[in-house]
Amino acid sequence: MFKVGLVGYGKAGQAVAQELQSDPRLALCWVVRHSAQPGATVPETSIPIVSLEAQDWSAWMDAHPVDALVDFSQAHSLHAYGEALRQHRVMLVSAISAYSPQDLDYARTLGKDTQVMCSPNITVGINFLIMAARLLRKIAPHADVEILEQHFRDKPEVSGTARKIAQTLQVQDERITSLRLGGIVGQHEVIFGFPYQTVRLVHNSIERRAFGTGAAFAITQLAPCAPGFYTFDDLMMRLVRQELLADDQLPADPVATV
Repeated sequence: MFKVGLVGYGKAGQAVAQELQSDPRLALCWVVRHSAQPGATVPETSIPIVSLEAQDWSAWMDAHPVDALVDFSQAHSLHAYGEALRQHRVMLVSAISAYSPQDLDYARTLGKDTQVMCSPNITVGINFLIMAARLLRKIAPHADVEILEQHFRDKPEVSGTARKIAQTLQVQDERITSLRLGGIVGQHEVIFGFPYQTVRLVHNSIERRAFGTGAAFAITQLAPCAPGFYTFDDLMMRLVRQELLADDQLPADPVATV
C-alpha cells in the first residue's frame, strides 16, 4: 500500500481526496492547503489538513512519511516542497496546468533524485485521447485538425489540456475553440477532417473524481519506474509496449486451409 500526501483542497482536491481514500492500494495520510484551521481534518476521518510554510516541509515529512505526493494546488507550491521531496525521495504526481517553463525545468531537476510526473490533466480518458490523436496525426499528417474545449462558465482561461493537445499534434493554438456553459465540468474534442469523412475523438469529464482515479493510476505506474521526469503519456505508452510485447509471445493464429 502506498502512503500518499495531497497538496490542494479546492473542489478538485476534495474530489481527489475522496477517490484516494476509496482506493485499497493507497492510504491518504494528510492534506496540505493554503490555509487550514488548527486541528482540521478531512470530513468523517482523522486525516489532518494542515498549512505549511516552505521551511516546515522537511520536518513534516520526517514526522509523517509518505511514498507519493499528489499536487492539485498552484505552481508556486512546487518550490515550497520541492527540496523536501527530493531529500525524502518522495514520488510526485502533479496536475498543475499553469507551470512556467522555469517551473518545469525545476521539476525536471527533481527527477534526478525521484520519480516525477507532470500533466495538466491526469484523467486516464483524456490521455488516451491524446495518445490516439497523436497516432492518427502520424497516419494522416495532412488532415485538417480542430480542437474544441468546453468548460464551466467561470473558467477564464483556455484549457491547458487543449493547449497540450495542440502542442502534441503540432497545430497552432488558433485551432482551439473554447465554449463556456453552465452544467459542463469539462469536454475536449479533436476533429480530423479528411476528404469525404471526419473522425471525432471526444472525452467528457463527468465528475471531478476522475482526477482521483488518474492520480491513483499515475502513482501505481510511476512506482516501478526509475527516477526521472515523466508525463502521463509516458506511463500509458509503457503499458501499451508491455501489452504489445505480451502479444508477441502468443502463438501465431492458425492458418486457414481449404
